[in-house]
Amino acid sequence: MQIHNLPKIKKKNKRLGRGPGSGRGKTSGRGHKGAKVRSGRLFFIGFAGGNLPYFRRIPKRGFTHLKRRKERCQIVNLKDINDKFNAKEEVNPETLFSKKLIRERTGLVKILGKGKIEKALSFSVHRVSEKAREKIEKAGGKIECLTL
Repeated sequence: MQIHNLPKIKKKNKRLGRGPGSGRGKTSGRGHKGAKVRSGRLFFIGFAGGNLPYFRRIPKRGFTHLKRRKERCQIVNLKDINDKFNAKEEVNPETLFSKKLIRERTGLVKILGKGKIEKALSFSVHRVSEKAREKIEKAGGKIECLTL
């Protein structure tokens, strides 16, 4: 027997509120009164029946600085740039966005050294890896680092 030859099994739905003879009539299996009877979201995750929730009981350790944010760079490899750009063209966030190599026009852009570059291009981006810098300079290109 194989998985595509298994018989189809369809479970019947519970039919609620179909009279006293059905076994699920009147209150439809929810009991009488209270929050569990009502429709909508019952409780938040971690609700402990009115007691102090577990996550508020345990001690908090360490320090979290709310203003600290991780810088997110949009990454572009040299192999992609080599395919899309012609010699002596300017490579900056605007041109990368127009050639669909990055998703956002704003934000940091980092060039990584994966692949080859055979054209002398001038780069003006926020970050460039060591390997990429070597390859660009070897090909006769220029690098200018932008500040945000």
